[in-house]
Order: sequence, then C-alpha cells, then structure tokens
Amino acid sequence: MQPLQLLALPAALLLVCSEYVWAADEQVPSASSPAVKPIIDQPSADDKAVHTVTVSSKIKPTRVDLYRKVYNVAADLQSSTGTAADILNSIPSVQVDGDGNVALRGDNKITILIDGKPSAQLSGANAGQGLLQYSASDIEKVEVMTNAPAEYMSDGTGGVINIITKRNRQPGSSGALALNAGNVRRYVADLSGALNTSQLNLSGGLGLRQDDRQRNITTNFATLVDGVNIGNSAETLNENARRLIPSLKGALNYRVDEDQSVGFDFKLRQRSGYRFYNSQDISSLSDGSITGDTLGHSDGHEWSLSGEQRLNVKNNLSSSDEVLELTLHRSTDKERERYLLTTMATIPAGKLGGNQLYQNHHFITGDFSADYRNAISERQTIKLGISVKRDHDQFDNTGSDINPANGQLEASPSLNSQFRYQRTITSAYSSYQQTVGVVQILAGLRAELTQSQGDQITSNQINQHNYSGFYPNVHIERQLDKQATLSLAYSKRLARPDPDDLDPYIDYRDPHNLQSGNPNLLPQQSQTLEAGYRVEQEARSVGVNVYVKQINNGFSVLTSLVAPNVVLTQKTNIPLLRSGGLELMSDGALLSALSYRFSSNLYYTQVDTESASSSLSSTTGINLKASLDYRPSAIDTAQISFNRTDKQLTPQGTIAAINLVNMGYKRQLKSNLALVVTVSDVFNCQRSIRTVNTPTLQETYNRFQYGRIAYVGFNYAFGASKKSKSDGFEYDQ
Repeated sequence: MQPLQLLALPAALLLVCSEYVWAADEQVPSASSPAVKPIIDQPSADDKAVHTVTVSSKIKPTRVDLYRKVYNVAADLQSSTGTAADILNSIPSVQVDGDGNVALRGDNKITILIDGKPSAQLSGANAGQGLLQYSASDIEKVEVMTNAPAEYMSDGTGGVINIITKRNRQPGSSGALALNAGNVRRYVADLSGALNTSQLNLSGGLGLRQDDRQRNITTNFATLVDGVNIGNSAETLNENARRLIPSLKGALNYRVDEDQSVGFDFKLRQRSGYRFYNSQDISSLSDGSITGDTLGHSDGHEWSLSGEQRLNVKNNLSSSDEVLELTLHRSTDKERERYLLTTMATIPAGKLGGNQLYQNHHFITGDFSADYRNAISERQTIKLGISVKRDHDQFDNTGSDINPANGQLEASPSLNSQFRYQRTITSAYSSYQQTVGVVQILAGLRAELTQSQGDQITSNQINQHNYSGFYPNVHIERQLDKQATLSLAYSKRLARPDPDDLDPYIDYRDPHNLQSGNPNLLPQQSQTLEAGYRVEQEARSVGVNVYVKQINNGFSVLTSLVAPNVVLTQKTNIPLLRSGGLELMSDGALLSALSYRFSSNLYYTQVDTESASSSLSSTTGINLKASLDYRPSAIDTAQISFNRTDKQLTPQGTIAAINLVNMGYKRQLKSNLALVVTVSDVFNCQRSIRTVNTPTLQETYNRFQYGRIAYVGFNYAFGASKKSKSDGFEYDQ
C-alpha cells in the first residue's frame, strides 16, 4: 500500500466516526437540504386578500460541492472580450502562462473538458493555442476538480477543469450581440440566439475574433568543461503573429416524451494568419571575442480547423431517478503551417542559409460512453458506466534547405518526418454515494486499459505501450452546522504522454535549439490527499484546504548540450516529485457596493533530479489572486484583479515569478444595452524567465509577451431575458 493510501484510510474513518462525537441532539441540515428555508405566513380563514410572494437571490460567484468547486464567470468583465485562457487565469489554484499553458496547483498535466467531454482543440501540445482562441463569451461556469470522481477518466494528475458553455433555456426566442474593438487592430464580434418550446430547444452562435501577439525572446547559454566556460551564445528573437478566428456553433435538444430526450450539438472553429520574426545569433569565446554573428528572418502562415459533434440519448427507466444515458462524441483538429527562414552571416561574412518547412498535423478523437445512474433512495445513489476512447494522430513534416552557393531550395531529408500514433482507452467505473446523518460519502473505482502504438515511418521505428490500472477515489463531507463544512478527499490519477512527446524524430527547425520526443516515456502517476474546511455565511464565505501529492515517473523537460552552441531538449521521467500546500479562499461583500474574491496557495515542492545528474531540490512559494467588484450604482460596475504566480522549480533550474493586473468597466446604457471597457495585463508584466544550471550548460531564457490588451465595445440583448442553466444541470453523467 502506498504512503498516501495509508494516510487516507485512518483519516477517512476518523471523519466518518466524528459524527457520533458531536452533540447528537444538534439539529443540523443535511448537505442535500437547504441551509435556510423560507417562512411564509399563512392567511387566516377570513383573510380575503391575495398575497404575492417574491423570492429573489444573487448568484454566488463560487459554489462548493462534494467533489468540485464551481465558479460563475459570466459576471467577469474579461468574459466579454477575453479568451478562455484569461478566464481560467482568474480562478483560484489555476495558473495560465502567456502561451495558454494551464497548471493546477503547479501541475500542468490536467484534463480540460468542454461540457464534460474532451476536445481535440484543447488536448496535447497545442492545447494552449486552443485556449487562446476560444472565446470567453461562450463560457458560463468553470468546474475545478482536484480529485475527480470515478465517472471522469483518470487523465490529469493535476485534476480536471470542466468548461460549461452558455445555453439559453428561457422559453421563447432570444439572442445577444457583442461588438468589441481593441488595440493593434484587434476585434471581437459574437452573435447568439435561441428558440425554446416545451419539447424543443434550439440554440446557435457565430463568432469572429482577430488577435495580435507580439513577444521578444532572448536566450543566453554558456558551454562548460570541468566547470570552465569555453564559449557563449546569445540569441534574440522578435516575433509577431496575427490570427483571424471565425467560429460557428449549434445545439438541438428534443424531448420525445417525459422519459426520453435526444440532443445533438456541434462546434466549428477556424484559425488563419501569419507569424514572422527577426532574429540575431551571436557566438563568442570565453574571452569575449566574437566567432559568429548571424541575422535571420522568418515568414510563416498558419491555418487550422477544429470541430466537435456530440449525440446524446437520455432515457428514464423505471422512474426519473433511474437514468441510462448514451453519448457518442467526436472531435477533430487539423493544422497546417508553412515557414520560410532565411539567414545571413556577417561573421564570417557572406554566408547565406535557411530553410523552408511544411508542417501538418491531423488529430481525431472519438469516444462512446454508456452511463447508468440510480437514486436508490433519497440518501443513496449508484453510478455505473463504460467507455471506449480512441485517438489518432498524424504528423507529416517536409522541408528544404537553401543552398548557400546558388540560393536555391533543395530537399532536405533531415527536415522530413512522418509519424503516426494510435491509442485506445477502454474503461469501466462504479461509484456509490450515501448520506449518513450529516455526513456525505462518495467512493468510486475506475479501471482503465490503454493500448497505444507510435510509428515513426521516416526512421522505421515502432514503439508500443500497453498498461492498465485501477484508480480509486474517496470524498467525505461532514456538515458541522448550518454554515460550516469539513471535507476529506483522496484520489489516484494518471497522465499519459502526448503523442509528439513519444516521437523520436529530432526537430532541426532551429539549428541551435533542437527538440526530440522520447519513445521510452512512461505515464506519470499521482496520489493526492486533501482536507478542507469551509464556512458559508450570508455576506461572505471562507475556505481552507490542505493537500499533499506524490508523483512517480513525473514528466519534465531536460536540456543537454550536444555540440558547441547546440542544445537538445527532450521529455524524460523524474523518479519522484512531492508537493503540498495550504490554500485559502474567500469571497463576499466588504461594503454594500463593494465585493471581493481572494485566494492564496502557500506551496512546497521537492524534486528528485538524479536523472539530471543533480541533487535533490526543493522550494516554497505563494501564489496569490485577488479581485474587487465595485458597483456604485445600479448601472455601473468596475473591476480590478491581481494575479501572482510565484517562482517554480524545475529539475535543472527555476522559472521566475509573474505578476498580472486586469481592469474592466461596464455601464448599463439601457436594460438591454451595455458599454464594456477592459484592459488586461495593465503593466505589461507577462515575462517568463527560465534558468538551467548543469555541469555542462548554463542557460537563461527570457520571454517577454506584450500582454497589455485593451477593448471597448457594446453588448446588446434582444428577445426573452437571459436565463442560465439550472445549478442542477450536470455534464458529468
């Protein structure tokens, strides 16, 4: 039995048994009952007046369930103009860098779902780019699960983030239009509409976004022999990328009768644009004398098309408490990239070089699931399910080198690569939930079989990985009184390597910075144990979480020197990584017109870096998020938020801290028309600094993202008033 399992079992027993330690006669509502019930005076027999009772309430920004935290983000002004990456970066425990890469409590191997299902656009190495082009205006809520229950796949040692999209279910017809203009020729336009009857729900939307990204990258590294510097290299790169992103979505749900419904939805998103950069690479000896100076220019064009389709059939069996749900889901992502790089050496003079590259990637994922749910009684529920998920990746890269003698392009075998990857994951799960007095217990077990094969056609290399495992989870929650809740959770999870991490092909696009996959990369496994305490009051809520995690065969990127002024980066497995932390979260009202949200994560990380020929390393830090929402009148709203991601530890060095500030203002001009102004990264602090320090290499990588983005626009609603999904609507079935 693993160390965290030994801790989890006695802790779980202690929490369950604590029910009998607390005063038995204390009247406490169960977790499934409302904490406060409305009291309505009954009229006397001779009272002839007609009484009207109006109940109104404000949606809380955060809701904590047994196994998830649900964040309502529709009120965030960044959702009018920003991307999914902007929204996720505002959520406690979640960090998003300038390239859209997401981490949860410092672990970047997470699973991102859209309405409970995986998306090809948000999977693999290009998931960050997918988040940067996914419009935040489509998002209503975000669910964060650090210990996801058994009905979710075990993917993601960091946890699961489920993005819930907006869907208007208000009877009648309605719609919304948003037009926003930003700096540097940015703009965002969204049109959505819905038509709902007693049996039929129709909804759809169109979107158009133009984005512009600028960044400056400097890389300095020194070559060492027996601790002595024998040479240096400095590379500077100024990059600009502009992308046009149209999108289309639609959904249909038809209620056949009281016991059966059928739903179908689809999404389509295209991205096209260009990316160019200018670079300079200078090589020198330890005494400072320059041995090489090369100028470069690259022109590139990008295109991608992603789509999703889902068919869902829901059947009530003996009653509405016994449900069988069948889901067929397919997601695709096609990418095409073309780059032409030309270089001219000034030292030694007159040396022309460069290459032309064509990169193609086609990713298809499909899954079928059958889920059965039965509420045996008001306090007992069982869930059973099976699923089959199949992934297929196709990489095709070709390239040509520029002949220095005549400046003509000539085919280059070193730039050609064909890689095929297939993976099938077959799984089954069972889950049982019961309420015992004031204690809720959810226990589940998932079994998964993974079969994969990677075929590097160009070099005739085939690698296969077949493995299986059982992934348990336990959630326990005790209602201490009407306001306070105590919780405990344990889970075991998995992170599978991305397809391109297994491709042994060496990427020579940048002759000084080579990249390669590792066909021997093993899946990463984690165990997490956490305990929480939360108090929900009328004016505010406060929560504290303590967690510990152990990761075996953790993924990491190692940089090695393969030749003077040439480094190779490659994924590898770290034998052991431990982390833990103390999270504090609070939200509520400071004044009648001023509300806040605050979260912090005081964390500890320890990395076993023996594979990097280094000693055991550890670090501590604190991540902070804070926001203020000021409503001086019924028609004005102002928001400001602060986000700090502290220093992070890597097997070979560190990643420096990042601080961001966002601001927004909204004025309701009419009941259905609003003016919105937003500014993200107000002080242009999106800077990533990574250091590497090994016996043979010292490297500093500094990437500065021009992140200050300003928008001004109008939101117009027409038809029936907007009504969000009910809180009980579940996507995890």
